[in-house]
Amino acid sequence: MIAPGAARRLRLFGLVRKETLQILRDPSSLLIAFVLPVVLLLLFGYGVSLDANNVRVTVVVENPTPEAERFIASFANSPYLEVSVMRHRADAEADLVAGRADGVVVLRADFAARLERLDTAPIQLLLDGTEANTARIVRGYAEGVWSAWARQEAMARGRVASVPVVAEPRIWFNPELRSRNFLVPGLIAIIMTLIGTLLTSLVVAREWERGTMEALIATQTGLVELLAGKLVPYFVLGMLAMTLSVAMAVFQFGVPIRGSIAVLFGVAAVFLIGALAMGLFISTVTRNQFVAGQVAIVSGFLPAFMLSGFVFEIGSMPGWIQVLTHAVAARYFVSTLQTLFLAGTIWPVILPDLGAMALIALVFLSATAARTRKRLD
Repeated sequence: MIAPGAARRLRLFGLVRKETLQILRDPSSLLIAFVLPVVLLLLFGYGVSLDANNVRVTVVVENPTPEAERFIASFANSPYLEVSVMRHRADAEADLVAGRADGVVVLRADFAARLERLDTAPIQLLLDGTEANTARIVRGYAEGVWSAWARQEAMARGRVASVPVVAEPRIWFNPELRSRNFLVPGLIAIIMTLIGTLLTSLVVAREWERGTMEALIATQTGLVELLAGKLVPYFVLGMLAMTLSVAMAVFQFGVPIRGSIAVLFGVAAVFLIGALAMGLFISTVTRNQFVAGQVAIVSGFLPAFMLSGFVFEIGSMPGWIQVLTHAVAARYFVSTLQTLFLAGTIWPVILPDLGAMALIALVFLSATAARTRKRLD
């Protein structure tokens, strides 16, 4: 006679084996786990960038002078700017309105004379305010180039540059100022959310459609064994997808990892359990593949993308939206991943995020168990 504990282990092993064989026979699960993260990482990694390069700036020189030529040269030496020179302001303004230029710098005819007299505002900067972020970046570049050039001109003339404050910035954690370094870790969280919810929601919903789920519930399989048998194979598949995503982040996009690899995958494991449990709960409620897929995208992917801080700063959102973000597990995973990749293993940041992810996972596991138990009655 088989002991109860051994029987439970055999049933669990049988369920895991069944799900593993189903994964190997079903190409959609493998596509979700291995093709989807590669496609999303390549699309978002190369397509989404907050860096401003090749900014088109037109310099209007109404009266060519040696001083104006030196100022244009300082602009042209910037690696971030594409500089073109015009003589007439109206033509440059037309390019700005048409979107052919991101900014216009006007050097009036009395530029050299005003510079000699040390008058204020010897240049004029015109920006297109419809693209507020680009306008701020162009303004910052123009002010930086102007300040550096003004100091050089003052030194060349034997004068003291009248700069009231000299900023010496010190950049922590991302000294290269590459937006990809914090976007790609956040993108991994979005990908893992989508993979986790889709893997279990679609596959288990398919079983509900075919009637095999009811057959499993009707057996002697316990509730814990049933949930574990569904989660374990997809958990392994999700962790393999996580490994692939991290490898692409490091070797394809050059994002550094300054924290512990073990902590990284430990946190990912907790988050993935919550995402899989969410997908399992969706499939239990919907019992239809199409509906389950739509619900998984709307309730999983979209909140993770919009409310996690991946792109949009949470602190700039309305207060009631900020409250909603606390229910999104991806918010905590994005924060942890960016900390581990860019700063290191900072436990005061990681532990609260880990606790929140574990609590959300427990909520979805409990809800799935309660929903499934009702179907057993």
